Formats: sequence, C-alpha cells, structure tokens
Amino acid sequence: MSDNAQDLKTTPLTEAHIALGARMAPFAGHHMPIQYADGVLKEHLWTREHAGLFDVSHMGQARLRGVSPLSAFEEVVPGDFIGLKPGKQKYSVLLNHKGGIVDDLMAGRPTAPDGQVTDGLFVVVNGACKDNDFKVIDDELAGQVTIERLEDRALMAIQGPEAAAVVQAHVPAAAEMVFMDIRSMPGFGTDLIISRSGYTGEDGYEISVPASEAVRVWNLLLSDPRVKPIGLGARDSLRLEAGLPLYGHDLDETVSPVEAGLTFAINKNRREQRDFPGAARIVKELAEGTTRTKVCLKVLEGAPAREGAEVADGEGNVIGVVTSGGYSPCLKAGIALAFVPPAFKAVGTQLKVIVRGKPQAAEVVSSPFVPHRYARKA
Repeated sequence: MSDNAQDLKTTPLTEAHIALGARMAPFAGHHMPIQYADGVLKEHLWTREHAGLFDVSHMGQARLRGVSPLSAFEEVVPGDFIGLKPGKQKYSVLLNHKGGIVDDLMAGRPTAPDGQVTDGLFVVVNGACKDNDFKVIDDELAGQVTIERLEDRALMAIQGPEAAAVVQAHVPAAAEMVFMDIRSMPGFGTDLIISRSGYTGEDGYEISVPASEAVRVWNLLLSDPRVKPIGLGARDSLRLEAGLPLYGHDLDETVSPVEAGLTFAINKNRREQRDFPGAARIVKELAEGTTRTKVCLKVLEGAPAREGAEVADGEGNVIGVVTSGGYSPCLKAGIALAFVPPAFKAVGTQLKVIVRGKPQAAEVVSSPFVPHRYARKA
C-alpha cells in the first residue's frame, strides 16, 4: 500500500470527513479518518456511552448469485449456510486448503419488508483483503456463483447504547430486529441493507446505502446530538476491548479457526461432514488440541504491550507473542490478544509481556475484556 494520498482510494464520505477536520491516513488502500478533533480516547468513551458513527465503506460488499449460492458457499467456509434462516447473517471465515484463514467475514440472507428473501447471499469482507477474497471465491466456485461486487454502495456503522434509538427514529422497522438480523428495507429516503451488528461489542447497526445517498444519510445521523463521528483509531480500541480479532494481526493464512478461538464458526454438521478446506487439520485440532491458542491479557503494570511484543512465563522464558495490544479506556489498563501454548491459557495465569526490553506483569483474563451489549431480544 502506498502512503501517497494520490494512490489511495476514497470512499463516498471522504470529503465529509475532511470537512469535519478528521486526521486522515492510509488504511487498507483507502484514505480514511483515523480520528476527529476530540481524539481517540473521547471518541471511544462516547461510543460506549452514546452513539458513534463510523465510515466502513472500504469494506468489500458483494452478492453471490447462482442456482444454489448457499450450498456453494459452504465449499469455502466451515459454517452451515444451507441452514441459514432468511433474515439472518452469520460470522464465518474463508479458508485456504491448509485450514488457514484467508479472511473473516459476515454473510447473510436479507429479507424484504414483505418477508421475501432478496436474491443471493450478501457478503461483507475486510477492506484490505477484498480483492483477494473475491478472487478466491471466484476461483473455487467458478460456474456455481456469480460475484456482484456492490462498489456503488457505501457502508456505515452506528454503535453504542443510544444507536438503536437514533436509527429507529428514521427507520421504525429496525426496532423489530435483533442481533445478527439483516433486512433490505427503505429508510432515510433510500434503499438500505441493514443488519443489527457491528465491531465494537455494543448494540448498533451496519447500514449499506447507495453511494449517491451516503453524505446525506451521514449528515442526517450526525444532526442527532447523541451521535458523533468516530475514526478508525477508536474503532480499533473498541474492538480490542470486545475481544474481537483483526485480520492481518490476530488472524492470517497460517492461523486456523481453532487456534484463534473461533470454533463457534465451525458448525457441528460441517465438522462431521469434513467437506470444507483444511478440514483434516481443523478436525484434528478440535480433537487433539493445538500448539498455540489465543488468549486475552491484562497488563498489570507499565505501558501497554503492542503487536509483536514477546510474552514470557513466570521464569522469563519466551512462550508467545502479542498480536494486538493497546490501552483500554474503560479498564484504564493495557490489554492485548496473544498466542501462547495451551498450557498457559487458563484464566488467572500470571505471565509477563516484554515492553521495550522490560518484563511487565500480565494476567490471562476472560474474553471479552468489556462485556458485549448486543440486542438479543426485540
């Protein structure tokens, strides 16, 4: 990725961010807002207390169409998509043939207001991975599905305890949705693909809108005093507190979903069928364990441990590495995701993180660091 802004892609909201005084920087090949005038700490806490609005239009949106797109999709992921109910979406991982994670993604079956299922499988993948993801899907499922990339749509997320009330004031039907529901419906005077989900651990919605309507909808949401724009800096600290992995850091093509603690994404019937990429490795790991596993660490003293910091046992032997780390505004402490041998995964295990050559006390804690507040009942 080039650091030259002229080589970066923009989103339909780029000029709106600049007008708001955002500090822009390269991210996933796009010119994206890292923070606004309030700064990352205040943006983070505002989202936890009110409603934060994020531009995530760099993500890859697509529809997979075909005679049987749900069954075809199961050839590249370990989830049960044949059994996915209309109006629902689920988290999954795109796998390589060695059982490593090519990307993590969301895929759903949006329903229209009359209850009819809209055509195809709606998929959202990570921005930095989208070109490769769609190539992998196209290569593996050639002749079974057609990928319609929705590059004429923007994507924004509104997250926080007041996010639902803000959205429902404009889209009353959104009140009927619960966590992981997805709908195609009118709202804000345009057509939406809206899911009740997000990447912060908070309740909220992700809203896909036509690119031509993005600025208007963005400004309409920001006109509500409960809403502030939030940059990618706070998005990262929020997802870290929620214990959620970031592709390219906590996940990559060497990491299996078992090592990453994502076994919930491998449905029981798929484990029995063993018909997904890398199934031999993954089923073996489920039965026999792995040599490394993801843990959550709270840093008990000193500075936060950042990605790449070594993790040591009580005797000072290096046993693992931090994959994501930073300061938790809610816990007022350093937190991190790391890979260590399974013998050190128990909650309460005392470890050390090496920060600038100095060992600092850390403790394995349960995930998430900050409790999720998803809306599981209407």
